[in-house]
Amino acid sequence: MNGTSLLNRPGTNASAIERHARASATYADKLAQTSDVLRQAAALGADAVTQASSLGAEDVVITHLINTLALDIPVFVLDTGALHTETLALLERTQADSRTRVQVYRPQFDAVIAFVRSHGQRAMYDSVALRKACCNVRKMEPLARALAGKKAWITGLRREQSGERAEVALIDSSDVATKGLNKFNPLADWTQGDVWHYIATNAVDYNPLHDQFFPSIGCAPCTRAISMGEDFRAGRWWWEDEAAKECGLHVKK
Repeated sequence: MNGTSLLNRPGTNASAIERHARASATYADKLAQTSDVLRQAAALGADAVTQASSLGAEDVVITHLINTLALDIPVFVLDTGALHTETLALLERTQADSRTRVQVYRPQFDAVIAFVRSHGQRAMYDSVALRKACCNVRKMEPLARALAGKKAWITGLRREQSGERAEVALIDSSDVATKGLNKFNPLADWTQGDVWHYIATNAVDYNPLHDQFFPSIGCAPCTRAISMGEDFRAGRWWWEDEAAKECGLHVKK
């Protein structure tokens, strides 16, 4: 099975911290390594590097570390126009509490209206092609603006999350030739238990949907809670084949 299941969760009323916060034996070494990777990214300069945050558990850990280490790394969030209210509330709190700047990028209004007028608000359920087209309008175009002129970006990808991400590198230079971008994945070898251990020990604010069995949170129409035994990303585009479950942000051509 790819990803992390919930086979050992203690109970349906337990919080995500109670269910998952268990540091691995090498957690301290991983934390030190992650801090070093973030410092390497920061050395590129605030105009050259940025963190892409979905406001998921991994991303709030990285933003907290950026603030704790007083690194000059700005953060951006893609507000797709279809996020959960819980995610939008966390975005407001993050902007209010963060030392580093948290910028929001939104899709082009006319492009969203044209897509909905042509295909309807439930187009993502009709075909993989339409779902990816929706992702292109709501995510990929704003992402291109967020990364314009950058030399690198920082993500919360972890190898444990899915089979597609099993070989994620701490520093991925595979897109330098085509896009001029390095990708820093400072949590690449962290476990889910490591992530939640950090959140618990540092009292990091997180999306309450995680307590409701949403380990991976995207747009509201495309995200559901997962059941006992399901993979980490089973709640994302659950009606599609497993191999299609990426929006394009982290897909290698």
